[in-house]
Amino acid sequence: MSSFRTPIAFCLTYIIFCFFSSCNGIGKKKKFADSDMYNFSRPTVIKLPTDVDEISGIAYYPKDTSVFAIVDEDGMLFKIPIMNPNALKEWRFDKRRDYEDIVLIDSTFYILVSNGDIVTVKFNHDSISTTKANFSDQSKKVNEFESLYLDPDSDKLVMICKECEEDTKKSFSSFSYDYKQPANGYMPFVTADAVPIARSIGQDKFHVKASAAAVNPVTEDLYIISAVNKMIVITSKKGEFKKVYKLDPGIYKQPEGIAFTPQGDMIISNEFADNGFPELLILKNKLKGR
Repeated sequence: MSSFRTPIAFCLTYIIFCFFSSCNGIGKKKKFADSDMYNFSRPTVIKLPTDVDEISGIAYYPKDTSVFAIVDEDGMLFKIPIMNPNALKEWRFDKRRDYEDIVLIDSTFYILVSNGDIVTVKFNHDSISTTKANFSDQSKKVNEFESLYLDPDSDKLVMICKECEEDTKKSFSSFSYDYKQPANGYMPFVTADAVPIARSIGQDKFHVKASAAAVNPVTEDLYIISAVNKMIVITSKKGEFKKVYKLDPGIYKQPEGIAFTPQGDMIISNEFADNGFPELLILKNKLKGR
């Protein structure tokens, strides 16, 4: 009988071990969590042509479900049909600079240069006209920006510091630009507290290093992407921290652009990052229609 009980005891021990191991696995937080609104772990991936390998900013165009995009270090504007990205169109609007983000308001494009300058681009039939506002005239300090978005409350463009001399690892600042009255120039906008972000990921301080930002039209929250840190930070439009999500670097290899559809679907652009293709990542709003 003892030889018969031994296998049974072993099997029962193994079953109990597996049960508790699986229970612990269920209880653990996923390393890359999804939100109630988006499955960050399962975006729809759309490969893009190599023309936009260095895609650095996007703006959604609802009239024909395409995106307008810019690339680093070249004054080219691209229109990319989401359903047929190889049918992209392109226009030259300026010489080579370090272009980082783009906002489309009505039929006018506002394109951010890394030093804070903003190039305004308008189409007049087949011709293009441009003007440039110089942030360097307002500030002689060393500043670097990669994100530009439209704040719906103030109806002004806002650029978040990636590297600004005023910032610390406990705060990050932003500047507004009045596109309706360019003569008013730039003004300080919001200085956001980075400490709650740091605490949420188990740190004392944290340098956000924003690479793209946009306001979600459904929730009116501000979504900030940090390509360096591989995460999305969600705040109120006044910079009050709400949530942070770590992004899988295997999917979000170099996320440098973000835009939303009117229904709240999120679009993130990936640079090719020395590996593979540039991409658009489409994240459907799971709460749509509820």
